[in-house]
Amino acid sequence: MSAALKKNQENEEKLAKAISTLQSVSDSNITPRNIRKIVKEAMTMLQDTKLGPAVRAANAISMLDEVSQDPNMPSFSRVTVWSAVSTLESVRE
Repeated sequence: MSAALKKNQENEEKLAKAISTLQSVSDSNITPRNIRKIVKEAMTMLQDTKLGPAVRAANAISMLDEVSQDPNMPSFSRVTVWSAVSTLESVRE
């Protein structure tokens, strides 16, 4: 397996991990609807295979950074979003 192929597979695994982390926020009834909507949009963005993994991660990070500043976000959701962002920040070309 080439190094580039291996790197791409690692990035896809990180994206899948971030998606599953974000799923718990989007499924949570204590998370306000507007925040769940943005989290779901970020998850959809991460699944868009027309873009490279690093681009998808960067786009999702910017959406999630913005929503994590929302004062209405429960602390559970905020910590979970930060965890997903941390995973996404390790995705590189």
